[in-house]
Amino acid sequence: MSRYGPRIAALARRAERDRAALEAAGSAADSEAAREYLREGAGQAVWCYVEARTGGRLVPISEAEFAALERAMNDWLECYARCHGVALEADFTVRQAAELLLETRNVVDTAQLLTGVPERERQGRVSR
Repeated sequence: MSRYGPRIAALARRAERDRAALEAAGSAADSEAAREYLREGAGQAVWCYVEARTGGRLVPISEAEFAALERAMNDWLECYARCHGVALEADFTVRQAAELLLETRNVVDTAQLLTGVPERERQGRVSR
C-alpha cells in the first residue's frame, strides 16, 4: 500500500456512499449539490493524484489504488451530472482530469469540460 492508500480508500468509500445516496434519493436538479460533489469529492480525488505525481518524487500507487481513485472520481462526476439532470456513465482517466484541473485551476470548469454538463452556451453574435 502506498502512503496515499488510506486516503484513497477513504475517498473510494465516500464516493460509493454519495453515489448510493443520490441514487436512492432520485435525481433532482441541485447545482449546489453538484458543486459539492466536485469540491469535496472529484476534486479531492484528482488532487490526490496530482500530489502523488508532483513535488519532486513520484510516489508509486498500486494498480488497485489507482483504479479505486479513478472510480471514485468518476462516481462523483456521475453524481455531478445527475444533479444537472443528466445520466452519465463516466469513464474518464484521473490523468485527463488532473491535466484539465491544472490548466483551468477550477474543478467546476474541469468537470464541465470532461462531461459536457451543463452544455456550454454558444458564444458569438448573430449576423443580421
